[in-house]
Order: sequence, then structure tokens, then C-alpha cells
Amino acid sequence: MQKIVLASGNRKKVAELTQLLAQFQLQVIPQTDLNVEDVPETGTTFVENAIIKARHAAEVTGLPAIADDSGIEVDYLDGQPGIYSARFSGKHGDDQANNELLLEKLQGVPSEQRTARYQCVLVFMQHAKDPTPLICQGAWEGRIMTEEVGEGGFGYDPLFWSEEHQCSAAQLEPEQKAAISHRGKALQELMQKLSESIA
Repeated sequence: MQKIVLASGNRKKVAELTQLLAQFQLQVIPQTDLNVEDVPETGTTFVENAIIKARHAAEVTGLPAIADDSGIEVDYLDGQPGIYSARFSGKHGDDQANNELLLEKLQGVPSEQRTARYQCVLVFMQHAKDPTPLICQGAWEGRIMTEEVGEGGFGYDPLFWSEEHQCSAAQLEPEQKAAISHRGKALQELMQKLSESIA
């Protein structure tokens, strides 16, 4: 099996990608296992940040790399928090503080104006100097609720209302979420592109 580095230490992402990419004889290794430090995300778009992360991981390890950059866009807030979703409240990865700040900014805003979507961009690079990385994107439309509901998922999931299932993203089973989520859609596109490039 060919090894491929995932530009993340997120075990949930590693498990998900490992399972999906096994059919392509690709073994996913998180960058933390290879002593790759996080790289500053200096891009202004999800695409730029995903490329920065994939290139850095490929450069340090000499392996092909996959990176994702994702976040939530709220229409009422002109697309915020967007690429700053994980550090919306000022501290990286503090889901509770991020959710509280989002609720605060949407206080009193009626339901029909609380439309939002999760975005995910996945990038696959053969090597650090790959001039044509595979870029895949997925979006998941929904709405921001007025309070947190559900114990599953992570990030803004307890606040994200899914029309398809009439519940919050945090109330979905992992399999249900993977089938309709932004990351699930981007992964499906990546699998399609990998199939074509390997065929």
C-alpha cells in the first residue's frame, strides 16, 4: 500500500479517510505521527489554506498529502466565520466559545435569516511541487438554531439544523452525517477523481 500523509492530527478525519481510501491501496497516516508541525494558515480562502497544509505535509515527509480546510458560512454575517470558523472566538478549537459567540451575533435574528452552510475543500497533492493538485469541494446547506441540541459531532454541529433529517447535525448518526455532509460530498468527489486518475 502506498502511504499518504493527512495534514491533520484529527483522529476522526484519519479514521474516515483511511476507510474510504483503502480501496485505492492508500494508507493514511496523520501528520502528527510523522512529526509534522502545523503550518500557519495564511490563505484568505478554504482552497488556499488546504493547499498550504497539503504542500507543507508533502514537503516535510516526501509523501503524497491530503489536506482539508472547512468551516461554516452564515449569510446574515456576510459569510462569517468562514475560514476563521475554528478560531472565531479568538482561541483555536474552542467549540463552546465559538458557538456562544455565533449565538450572540445572531441574537434576535429571525429563523428565515439564519441560513448557513458548511463548506469543505479537500486537496490531494502527489508531491510538494505538484502543479495540478486535485481540488474537491462540498457544501451542506442548513440554518443556525437558537440553542445547542445534540451530543454528537463537533464544531458548530449542535447549532446546525439539517433540513433533510429535521434535526441538528449533532443528532445525526456518523453514517447519516457522512452521506450528506460537506466533507462527505468533498470526499465522494475526491474518490471519483482518484478513480479516474488511477484507471
